[in-house]
Amino acid sequence: MTRTILYASLLAICAAGANSQQQQNFDSVQIHVEPVQHNIYMLVGAGGNTTVQVGSEGVLMVDTQFAPLAPKLMAEIRKLSPGPIRYIINTHMHPDHVGGNAAIAKLAGSDPALPLKIIANENVLNRLTATERGQAPFPEAGLPIDEYGTPTKNLHFNGEAIIIYHEPNAHTDGDSVVLFRGSDVISAGDIFTPDGYPFIDIERGGSVQGEILALNHILQMTVPAKTQEGGTYVIPGHGRICDDADVVEFRDMVVIIRDRVRDMIQKGMTLDQVKAARPTRDYDTEYVTSNSFVTADRFVEAVYKSLSK
Repeated sequence: MTRTILYASLLAICAAGANSQQQQNFDSVQIHVEPVQHNIYMLVGAGGNTTVQVGSEGVLMVDTQFAPLAPKLMAEIRKLSPGPIRYIINTHMHPDHVGGNAAIAKLAGSDPALPLKIIANENVLNRLTATERGQAPFPEAGLPIDEYGTPTKNLHFNGEAIIIYHEPNAHTDGDSVVLFRGSDVISAGDIFTPDGYPFIDIERGGSVQGEILALNHILQMTVPAKTQEGGTYVIPGHGRICDDADVVEFRDMVVIIRDRVRDMIQKGMTLDQVKAARPTRDYDTEYVTSNSFVTADRFVEAVYKSLSK
């Protein structure tokens, strides 16, 4: 499953709303399982990457992709662990990351002694329950019932500390980054997308300054191994398993584009003039393809609008 296909799926869903899931063909999608480190795995299908932690206490998931993929996700998870699904953590509210919540909850079954908890920042719950006109309500069974409004939320599961950090106004206003402290793995959500420009969702509280702060925070938590390779591994919202050096490269790109656009704004240039100047031109070959969800113009526009507020 290539990144361009993942982004094309996201574009279709976000452009037409959650109901357009019925129009997507998920039959041919295969779920690929990639070991990350210790008992952490990355599951790649269509939509955002899913992080899975397994152990003697059961299974913890970070993000659930699209609802039609839930049976395939569960089938692969069952190859890793027969234990109960105990936690789902949502990194943000976009449908390619939360769409499978209710379906996974149904497949997981109900056990009063071992209830499934869905965790997310309170802004995720607020946005999922704020149904717009003509939009179907988000399934109640998939809503976060353990939302948090503090800078961090901690739990201990499968023998390791798991720390959930709220990254304010980055990709959205409800972003969470999940640190598996014992395994030395970070699940970053769409704050970090190494093969494409970040989607700064201005309408849902995103900002370029918050994006940079979040990336800097991720880098504060990563420790590279020998020759700057390996060490802490970072699971992005879309794309390959990464390490500290990959996040540095991505962060530096965002900072440089931010500075270029800010300089043009200070010179009084309009958005159209900034786009025409192509401040991303030396990065486009690395971060843009013909099917990219975030085009160069879209990224520049988000940075411009963010800095102009």
